[in-house]
Amino acid sequence: MNIPSNLKYTKDHEWISVEGDLAIVGITDFAQKELGDIVFIEVETLDETLDAEETFGTIEAVKTVSDMFMPVSGTVTEFNEALADAPETVNKDPYGKGWIIKIKMSDASELNNLLDANAYKSLIEG
Repeated sequence: MNIPSNLKYTKDHEWISVEGDLAIVGITDFAQKELGDIVFIEVETLDETLDAEETFGTIEAVKTVSDMFMPVSGTVTEFNEALADAPETVNKDPYGKGWIIKIKMSDASELNNLLDANAYKSLIEG
């Protein structure tokens, strides 16, 4: 199980990578394995400002559809358009080319509410 130590995680299996007040968000390796083959990703919140834990989109796999949640509050500034044609990229490279959105964070202190790699590992290992 790949859990990069430089990222923060939510209990809902999103990851966030921070660069200044901008952040990149995706789903974890654990989440993509649980979902199985991803066939469609929908993000209708582009240019919207959302609170932490609000739904920013949905991810559809062969067997289920799941909501994706904002790890911190902010404005959705970009959707990874490559996923429109190749949603399976999230299965192949969840922490790289499979990123889902970029956000401009409203309050960076909310990062303190997220899990580090060790806490996330403990969560998924039960």
